[in-house]
Amino acid sequence: MIVEDGLGEEGSKRRWWNKLLDVEEAKIQIFFSLPTILTNVFFSLIPLVSVMFAGHLGELQLAGATLANSWANVTGFAFVVGLSGALETLCGQGFGAKLYRMLGIYLQASCIVSFLFCFIISIIWFYTEPILILLHQDPQISKCAAVFLKFLFPGLFAYGFLQNILRFHQTQSVYVMPMVFSGIAIVIHICITYVLVHWTTLGFKGAPLAASISLWISVLMLAFNVNYTKSFERTWEGFSIESFNHILTGLKLALPSATMECLEEWAFEILVFMGGLMPNSAKTTSLLAICVNTQEIGYMVTYGLSAAASTRVSNELGAGNPGRAKNAMGVTLKLSVLLSFAIILALVFGHNVWAGFFIDSNASYAVLREDFASMTPLLAISIIVDSVQGVFSGVARGCGWQHLAVYVNLATFYLIGMTIAGLLGFKFKLYAKGLWIGIICGLSFQASTLLLITLLKKWTQSDSSKHPEEGSPVLV
Repeated sequence: MIVEDGLGEEGSKRRWWNKLLDVEEAKIQIFFSLPTILTNVFFSLIPLVSVMFAGHLGELQLAGATLANSWANVTGFAFVVGLSGALETLCGQGFGAKLYRMLGIYLQASCIVSFLFCFIISIIWFYTEPILILLHQDPQISKCAAVFLKFLFPGLFAYGFLQNILRFHQTQSVYVMPMVFSGIAIVIHICITYVLVHWTTLGFKGAPLAASISLWISVLMLAFNVNYTKSFERTWEGFSIESFNHILTGLKLALPSATMECLEEWAFEILVFMGGLMPNSAKTTSLLAICVNTQEIGYMVTYGLSAAASTRVSNELGAGNPGRAKNAMGVTLKLSVLLSFAIILALVFGHNVWAGFFIDSNASYAVLREDFASMTPLLAISIIVDSVQGVFSGVARGCGWQHLAVYVNLATFYLIGMTIAGLLGFKFKLYAKGLWIGIICGLSFQASTLLLITLLKKWTQSDSSKHPEEGSPVLV
């Protein structure tokens, strides 16, 4: 009798835990998200490692490299990441609906779109120095940033292809090999960067050139995996002219997705440019750039769960299971909050170590280290709020609601977040802290609005990915 009571109590505890968190769904997402987190972090570290190496060459090089990285994110990297978001809807729902052949077609169409936009972006990068000076950035820092971007040109095209191939893997829940390749890529990149910066006459120029080389190596590894492994026998049948017929289909989701991504990314990067308008612009720009890069790494960690939400939701909607899609979102949200707390703990106890990756330990950098330490509480808040909105953004991509998220991001980040940031940073002279409080307000309103949309909107398969039969997508 005692044994039965014990079993009954254990069973009761198990039921309570299952109500709190769907264990089976959590297992699926954890096994998916952990490799995805590592993949995204490693690939995101490639340009960031180049900034770190450049930053150790001097204060001007640090300011120039961080400004260049911010400009690259604002005008290029964020946009091509957003363009690839169309595949999260099309390939995700197509895979759930078992329309396997179309995934390869959509991948090719998306790569064509990315190539065209990368060409346009490269023209903007060519005029980086006069544009930055026009935006009232320091002339010396602007010139240094322009040199950095000049050698990052080839990496832009590689980054666009890389993001598309990663989404192709992601929507089919193939995550082990991308993780392995990303680990290999970052190790290779550290070695290449060290050699080019310290063992050749390139110096500062070697840092961005190393990033371009490493990104192309990453693309070739992933492309080889798609072409020669059995995992993609059904979804990759080789290059096809048919992909040109689906460029319009991809654009209808890619452009809103890119705009959605850019509006959020731009809000963070605008802070760096605003820092350049403040007293002691070099120090403020460097501080804000380090904070933005820290936020970016934090988001890349939780982005694995955002990708899990997008994949699980799109797959279940494609299979006609909206109830299971909603359950998957709930599980992702709980896991994301737990993970963000772990990141915050690491940041609180290791912020000095992290800052050391960007700046030297000599006396001239002591004030910058102290300023970054004072920003840590605000970074902790922004990271946890960003992790929550990341889940809802993933749901939006999985459901094909990118157009709604565009309006949300525009209103919350620019009408609310940037207004508060400008007032606190300049009028009330809180400087970097005031700017970051403004971005926290924008993130909070964004997360709240996306939650409201998620609760009120009907969950259905995206019209862009509905097919009357395999190989015959409906163009909307």
